Amino acid sequence: MQVFKVEKIQEDAILPFKAHASDAGFDLFASEEVVIPSGESRGVATGIRMELPEWTEAQVRPRSGLALKHSITVLNSPGTIDAGYRGEVKVILINHGKENFIVEKGMKMAQMVIAPVLQIRMEEAAVNLNSDRSEAGFGSSGKF
Repeated sequence: MQVFKVEKIQEDAILPFKAHASDAGFDLFASEEVVIPSGESRGVATGIRMELPEWTEAQVRPRSGLALKHSITVLNSPGTIDAGYRGEVKVILINHGKENFIVEKGMKMAQMVIAPVLQIRMEEAAVNLNSDRSEAGFGSSGKF
């Protein structure tokens, strides 16, 4: 099992944790109260910073309950936190609902999944277009 370091930079911040052992994501908690007006987005602080293992990333994802009940989601989902970033973790939330939404201090606002990052290098070369899909793009796999 890999370990990563997390530091509270606000005394009352809540460290990320998994509610259940089998959960893929760690819950992320707001360290401040923020009002998100309908149709707008805000960056919400967590009060933590972390040191991820080399060749990993943290993916910040929405919480399904907030999305279903309040139309609140992570704007750049999934948001990527690179292993070399050492600043405060913040979450960009957007309110797709019809009313203002209050993110309360201590509220579970997102989840964070730690994922491996493949180490590859890019090489300029002609791309082989012979595949079962070739250049077919949006909508090419059918109506639904």
